Amino acid sequence: MVSQFTDSFDRSFYYLRLSITDVCNFRCNYCLPDGYRPQGGNNKSFLSLDEIRRVTRAFAAAGTEKVRLTGGEPSLRRDFTDIIAAVRENSAIRQLAMTTNGYRLARDVAQWRAAGLTALNVSIDSLDARQFHAITGQDKFHQVMAGIDAAFEAGFSKVKVNTVLMRDVNHHSLQTFLDWIRNRPIQLRFIELMETGDGGELFRKHHISGEVIRDQLLQQGWVRQLRGRSDGPAQVFCHPDYAGEIGLIMPYEKNFCASCNRLRVSAVGKLHLCLFGDGGVSLRDLLQSDDQQDELQERIAASLKTKKQTHFLHQGNTGITQNLSFIGG
Repeated sequence: MVSQFTDSFDRSFYYLRLSITDVCNFRCNYCLPDGYRPQGGNNKSFLSLDEIRRVTRAFAAAGTEKVRLTGGEPSLRRDFTDIIAAVRENSAIRQLAMTTNGYRLARDVAQWRAAGLTALNVSIDSLDARQFHAITGQDKFHQVMAGIDAAFEAGFSKVKVNTVLMRDVNHHSLQTFLDWIRNRPIQLRFIELMETGDGGELFRKHHISGEVIRDQLLQQGWVRQLRGRSDGPAQVFCHPDYAGEIGLIMPYEKNFCASCNRLRVSAVGKLHLCLFGDGGVSLRDLLQSDDQQDELQERIAASLKTKKQTHFLHQGNTGITQNLSFIGG
């Protein structure tokens, strides 16, 4: 029995990002500009409900206390509410979050909350409906915004909003975003645009450091908050005049990996030791029976001994980041 997942650099892993599908119905220009295209196999190859139950149980028994369900777009799974309930069967999982494009938020968020979902991240890259349409390929801005309202009505005390920071697209819109969160308990998180396998040209054109936003926040009296052990990688800032918060996710900043606390399992059951790493360790053969849990934990623990100290984004090695659907935790 493994008491706590740790690596060779004494980093402990309290946070699991679990992809449950690769399918997405948006066509964001920095992520899936041509839309989702299956790569080998079909939708039936994604982790089953029982496999999801077993992998989260194994992580929880080794110290994981937060699980984030991601995709693709996780709500496209017909059994998504059942997945929430299955993960929440385990009392050791204190936080169960999801990252969503918001497409089905207004319709389903109340039942997700009732099933045990505790936190929400919604991707919104612009507060201008036309620009939102241009970025995502979907004319769904008002539907997504209605979904955020529905989340508050369902009982969520805070909603996180992920915004990919892009030069000449939204980097100059900080004040618009600040006005939006002045009276709303929204944590708006700017995520630096990252170079993906297919997106080198877009990266060179639109990448801008989150330091630009951080400098503006500090000049306006925003204060950085302490980070909890199961929190994601965002640097979070608060201000006494605002109900909302600002988060910055800056993977190109020095020492970004020093506080790494999260692991990723893909929708086909591969363990990724780094969100930006190559390869992956297959776990699926050990997800077929409840009595395989010890062996499953041992494989994960052994794999962690090979985890690198840092990613290699600075060298232009984008690893598995063919798209950005799983980055903003």
